[in-house]
Amino acid sequence: MRRVRTGKAHGRESGFLVTWDVNSADRTCVNRLRRFVHGDSTRCDGKQYRYSGFVEKDGVRYLGQSVLFVRPYALSEIVGFLASNSIDHEVTAATIG
Repeated sequence: MRRVRTGKAHGRESGFLVTWDVNSADRTCVNRLRRFVHGDSTRCDGKQYRYSGFVEKDGVRYLGQSVLFVRPYALSEIVGFLASNSIDHEVTAATIG
């Protein structure tokens, strides 16, 4: 809910809704998608490494499970990732806020 509330503070925006469907039995693909979208944190030799996810980028708003609002300048990155990993997805023009 924190991500949703933070996104609402931006007001009215035009962009695209991106939604996808991934086969939950394909754990490798699910984990790759989760890391890309939400980021990851790893500890090695006592040092913490933080990889920010796509939802943390400017122009991206998390709307719910498997649904993001993406501004036009960030669209190619998510679509490229989904296509290169053979993840079924849809892109729809939208205005929110």
